[in-house]
Amino acid sequence: MTIAVSTESTARSDDPAPAGTPVPLGSAWWVLIAGVIGLIASMTLTVEKIKSLLDPLYVPSCNLNPVLGCGSVMGTPQASLLGFPNPLIGIVAFTVVIVSGVLSLAKVPLPQWYWIGLAVATAAGAVFVHWLIYQSLYRIGALCPYCMMVWAVTIPLLVVAASVAFRPACERSAVASVLYRWRWSITALWFAAVIVLIVVRFRDYWSTLL
Repeated sequence: MTIAVSTESTARSDDPAPAGTPVPLGSAWWVLIAGVIGLIASMTLTVEKIKSLLDPLYVPSCNLNPVLGCGSVMGTPQASLLGFPNPLIGIVAFTVVIVSGVLSLAKVPLPQWYWIGLAVATAAGAVFVHWLIYQSLYRIGALCPYCMMVWAVTIPLLVVAASVAFRPACERSAVASVLYRWRWSITALWFAAVIVLIVVRFRDYWSTLL
């Protein structure tokens, strides 16, 4: 009986731990917060779009001035690139992000392939966001505040997801290691570049506010 118990205990101690990519607490919070902000912005835009469709005279709550306003953006073809309002994509995508953040905070092990997939999907989202930035600045000529909230969270979300997904590669590659160490400095420059583009594009309007 003693031998059987000892053998069973040894077998249990040799069971492999569940595989998963470790996620730092700060990164987990980043993912959750980005997901919440993105989901709120996407849901608000969806509600504003529905109200605009129901009432052609409805003035969206985000219409602040000639430059900052959702109304002039929501009615453009760019706002429904796939044939339906873009915010619906955000609702689905940011829900997945929120779930990922909650699971990470709960220390539920998620495999590396999951984080790689999330990083790749976020990268695709970042490409889409930058296309929308270009369209807003140089084609539509207006900025949607809620859209800008999505822009603002997508960039750091990409940095965090990529950091978690490709951390093992950073330990083997000198280039990847440098990018990892300087990721937040690169992110700050990234934001600065977008802000400069906005300031330059609408400098005539900003000058009237002075």
